[in-house]
Amino acid sequence: MHLIQVDSVQRWMEDLKLMTDCECMCILQSKPISIEKDEQNELILSSQYSTCDSLQLLLKRAWIISTELTRIAQKLEKNRWQRVHSMTVRVNCHVHSMINEYNTFTRSSSEEMHQLEKLLIDKCSEFTAFTERCLQTEDEEILKSMKSCVNETLTTVARYFGQLIELVLTQEAQNLLRQIELSGSVYVAESAISSLFSLAQEGAHLCRIIAKGGGVVTLFKICRQDCFRCLYPQTLRTLASICCVEEGMQQLEKVDGILCLADILTDTSHSEATHAEAAAVVAQITSPHLTFTQHLSSFLENMEEIVTALVKLCQGASSGEVFLLASAALANITFFDTMACEILLQLNAVKILLAACSDKHIVDTPYSRDQVVTILANMSVLDQCASEIIQGNGVQLLMEMLFEKSSSGTPAEVAACERVQQKSAVTLARLSRDPEVAEAAVKLSCIPRLIKLCRSPTERNNSDSVLVACLAALRRLAVMSPDGLEDSDFQQLVKPRLVDSFLLCTNMEESFV
Repeated sequence: MHLIQVDSVQRWMEDLKLMTDCECMCILQSKPISIEKDEQNELILSSQYSTCDSLQLLLKRAWIISTELTRIAQKLEKNRWQRVHSMTVRVNCHVHSMINEYNTFTRSSSEEMHQLEKLLIDKCSEFTAFTERCLQTEDEEILKSMKSCVNETLTTVARYFGQLIELVLTQEAQNLLRQIELSGSVYVAESAISSLFSLAQEGAHLCRIIAKGGGVVTLFKICRQDCFRCLYPQTLRTLASICCVEEGMQQLEKVDGILCLADILTDTSHSEATHAEAAAVVAQITSPHLTFTQHLSSFLENMEEIVTALVKLCQGASSGEVFLLASAALANITFFDTMACEILLQLNAVKILLAACSDKHIVDTPYSRDQVVTILANMSVLDQCASEIIQGNGVQLLMEMLFEKSSSGTPAEVAACERVQQKSAVTLARLSRDPEVAEAAVKLSCIPRLIKLCRSPTERNNSDSVLVACLAALRRLAVMSPDGLEDSDFQQLVKPRLVDSFLLCTNMEESFV
């Protein structure tokens, strides 16, 4: 869960609300406010939180319980029975609170859920009683024999808890999807889609639950209704999240989702925001990191339309974010079919991308430059690409990318800078088979920069992939312009086998004293 990634003090402050006087809260929540059936009180209590807030509260409580169960197992391993018992009591309280909180805002619990709730509560009570008996026993042999039973009970509690959370999340996802499908109101649909998006942000497991419940099918129905046009960006953003899992992709294939995306991208009446979110879905489903590719056959049928629309989106992008989404989609597409590169050449994409790079308001981060240089690297396998690069002053851009440095120092940005350096070197190596490109690179002092990247680990952030790419580019340029290297550089970086030069460069800063 992304909850783990927030500031620790903030996390503690949020948890404190849920962990204060659990025992008292459990007793109070188990009692009715009034002995009479007061419908108005029920309404006020149930509408105190929105569905999204209630689900977030449930997920936080579930995260706490899950963490506590893990800690109990750790303390049990060390035979710290006092801690085991106190934590077991706390888990028992949290389970009661979670079930009471959930039953407060839901009115549609199934019989299966009630049974699971009862099983979990009974097993938690049994667990607490069991650990209490262990506290009262001082005989080591008896404690050793009881430990396996405690472990077994802990495993059962964890299993029942996991099953209950799975069932609750499945039911809530289905409720949200039902609201979207049956609603004729934009406001109701918007609220349900927003809650669904929040659920999808909790990770791949939640995305699988939504996809299995028909989430992709329901959301594409929204994208095919003109009355919901104002919800297209939000709906497409949710689809991009869900389609990170195989189940989401399978659903997308079944409902001709790629055709729908192509229609949205090519329809000029849609807003830029809608086009950008559609591009984000395309970027997600074409990611080279995905291991499932059954959807790509239908993608190829619509590829020319999609690529054309994405190039237009890059060309007319009003912000860096829009350009990033469109260029990321194009970069991913160039990985799985060379036909995409040929289409890009016909559309003068090189000229458009190079022009965009000169606008610092549009290509304003290493992430955007990473997408651009990825496209150029994949297009550079085509012979016609070299002349396009020369005409657009692309060699100068590639040279500048060899100097890419992170301004924030965050791991994500540092990694993006490494990719930019690596891919710019790869592109130079590929394009330098053309004498005109090689000559331009030599004139721009690419050789000294490549040598520095090879010899100075800090310049390449100790990246081996950047080193390999720079050695390859240097060797290609050395063939075209051998006079540009000093003898020591030639002897160490060009003449030996690539692996020997690589080992030499990686060991340069090691001390053997």
